[in-house]
Amino acid sequence: MRVTLLGTGDTTGTPTVGCDCETCLAARERGIERTRFSVHVENERTGESLLVDFSPDFRHQFLTQDVALPDEALVTHIHFDHLDGLGNVYRLLDDLSVHAADEVDPVTGESVADAIRSKFAYLDRISVEDQTPFESFRACGLDVTFVPVVHPPLVCYGVAIEDPETGAKLSLSGDTTYDIPEASRDVLRDPDLLLAEAIVPASVCEYHPIGGDDYDENGVARTFGTKHMTREGAIALGEELNADETRLVHVAHFYPADEAFEEPLAVDGEVYEL
Repeated sequence: MRVTLLGTGDTTGTPTVGCDCETCLAARERGIERTRFSVHVENERTGESLLVDFSPDFRHQFLTQDVALPDEALVTHIHFDHLDGLGNVYRLLDDLSVHAADEVDPVTGESVADAIRSKFAYLDRISVEDQTPFESFRACGLDVTFVPVVHPPLVCYGVAIEDPETGAKLSLSGDTTYDIPEASRDVLRDPDLLLAEAIVPASVCEYHPIGGDDYDENGVARTFGTKHMTREGAIALGEELNADETRLVHVAHFYPADEAFEEPLAVDGEVYEL
């Protein structure tokens, strides 16, 4: 299983358009990008490729990274930075299966799968495949499982992806607070690689209108506001899930410049062989 991090940024990316903060300036000086979130997973046994989430930066990512266009895809939730890039497949692919959860969101009255169908009805070359959380399915020769996480007000899912022959395992936290349900943690547990969202360091919680949450024994916030993990929360999640390696993704430009490119914060283009 070959994992390429196509996009490791949050909804504005780094550098952020029109921003001259020290972190964005440092990113430009170093030639580093964190485009909007997306992950490419290649099954090297079958030669097939699975895409996790459709970044609005789809075109740029596939032009700059040495990866094949996807044979199948997953969508974790319907926020702009994870879904709207799906329109980029128009005229690029003859057919594409897009897998998404079938649970009806009480806020929208639609499941993620139904929302994709309604928003992208004009894409007659995609087929949306309903999947039930906690029930594994096969995509590109890999076993995939959606698990609920906590990203109010909308439903959102983490993902476990396993190679049934080699045992290699990739887990993605999805956009979430630290308070991931235990049943979901059990599915995500023991990955070779965990991609955990870590939008900001805990120190930034003082600037959020409602601060942080899920404090550790030292009073450090593992959740920023009500929707995302802090760096400290993501690292703690990796330890709790017994991940062999944890990379922090969905990173905002609000990290101080002297922390923004330190380990284990990921940047676009990282490749992992599991």
